Amino acid sequence: MSVHVIDHPLAQHYLAQLRDVTTQPERFRRISRHLTTLLVIEATRSITQREETVTTPIQDTSVSYLGEGLAAVPILRAGLSMLEPVLELFPDVAVGYVGLERNEDTAEARRYYMKLPRLEGRFCLALDPMLATGGSAAKAITELKANGAKKVTMVCVISAPEGIAYLQGEHPDVEIYTASVDERLNDKKYIVPGLGDFGDRLYGTM
Repeated sequence: MSVHVIDHPLAQHYLAQLRDVTTQPERFRRISRHLTTLLVIEATRSITQREETVTTPIQDTSVSYLGEGLAAVPILRAGLSMLEPVLELFPDVAVGYVGLERNEDTAEARRYYMKLPRLEGRFCLALDPMLATGGSAAKAITELKANGAKKVTMVCVISAPEGIAYLQGEHPDVEIYTASVDERLNDKKYIVPGLGDFGDRLYGTM
């Protein structure tokens, strides 16, 4: 499994604003969309292309089109914030949802909802802004593979070394695209330095 840290200066500029405790929900949502756009563009570099010929105003020329559709599966609830940029970028997107809830005492994920499109033949993205323990991501990706996904790419805003290691153990074929690999998890399984609870900051439920 490869971990790709998107260290473009603009990505890091957006991440800095997401980390800032003074960033209010409306701005937090807008910045997260911008950062997700950069992450998803990088995460889909290996999407299949098909070659065709078109006629320009000057002459015929060879061009490349997207050769496969996308399946975007946000992990609820915070993953919803990453869906809109995918829908804006790509012309053919099938959307699924996996609802996972973390037990705050055990930090284990419990599935409470799942609705998936047909995944066969699509480039599959799992979307979750926080890769902390890796439990939710691993469980979601297991479900995606069981429902026909041949290859899944994980897209997250920030990640912890513990989460990366766990996901690598469960799904060594999955590539991770993130804006940062942070220091560690604290005793409550939150990412340090992190940016707090992404969902709470996103929706103003702090």
